[in-house]
Amino acid sequence: MTTAGGRSTGVGELPPAAGGAVMATAVLSVGMHLVGAETVSRVLLGLAAALWLLLAGVFLSRLVSDRRRWVREADTPAALTGVAATAVLGVRCHALGWQAVPEVLLALAFALWPGLLVSVLRHGGRRVPGAVFLVSVATEALAVLAADLGGAVWRVLPWAAAVLWLLGLALYVEAFARFDVAQVVDGRGDQWIAAGALAAGALAADKLWSASSGPAAGRSGLYDAMLVLLVLALLGYAVLAAAEVVRPRLTYDVARWATVFPMAMTAATALSVGTTVRAPWLSALGCVLLAAATAAWLLTTYGAARRRLRRQPAGTPADPGAPR
Repeated sequence: MTTAGGRSTGVGELPPAAGGAVMATAVLSVGMHLVGAETVSRVLLGLAAALWLLLAGVFLSRLVSDRRRWVREADTPAALTGVAATAVLGVRCHALGWQAVPEVLLALAFALWPGLLVSVLRHGGRRVPGAVFLVSVATEALAVLAADLGGAVWRVLPWAAAVLWLLGLALYVEAFARFDVAQVVDGRGDQWIAAGALAAGALAADKLWSASSGPAAGRSGLYDAMLVLLVLALLGYAVLAAAEVVRPRLTYDVARWATVFPMAMTAATALSVGTTVRAPWLSALGCVLLAAATAAWLLTTYGAARRRLRRQPAGTPADPGAPR
């Protein structure tokens, strides 16, 4: 990894945006689980967990040794990748039938979320890159994990999941108002989070609907919202993919992990919703999108490894969450 000035750095210099690699790998693991590729899914889960532990060590080390830098980085949307990555890891661990680990991860993610969210919102600007949508992604990831755990832990969790889902949607609107739309063509990769946040909202609605046993009107609203959000996510995906074709950006950047994550999230959501609504064509689309996300993950991993081995200057800012 490199600093903004292009100097080669060690593990301790990893930017907050590196959490996108954990998010991307964990969501891809979820997608592989949904298509039955369990061995691949568990390998990806192991990689995501190892990366999470590495970044957690960097986080704690920086908190102790360089508090000023830690506070400065906490003001950027990229800091919220830690919350989202922790929650997504919990979702995948819950799919393994585990209970204690997802509970701990939910508690940890929830403890980090409010402080980071308030800090990011307080220091937000206008015409900012796509990382601004992480305020919605982190909140929706918490909603997904809380809905997954349901009332088995605390009876309040399903209600908390519903509140987090609605808050995530409100934060999406707030983020969109500040998003620089020109980033769709000019962005370094994190513009894809605009679609990934919608997919995360659709997945949260899917989990809430599946776990709900409330009034029919409420369930119908969740069902409709799930489908609308998924359609919007797919439309956003198509627009962003077309922009990549019109203006290819083929060099590696740490922000490219913020491309892989939304691709994998959209695929996993299509697969999950396809099962929920019993639409084979939607599940088939999810498989196609999962293959595309896997290819993007492999290319981004190759780019990261090549950059690391060759220790070439990055030539771009290390943190995609900072307004340009």
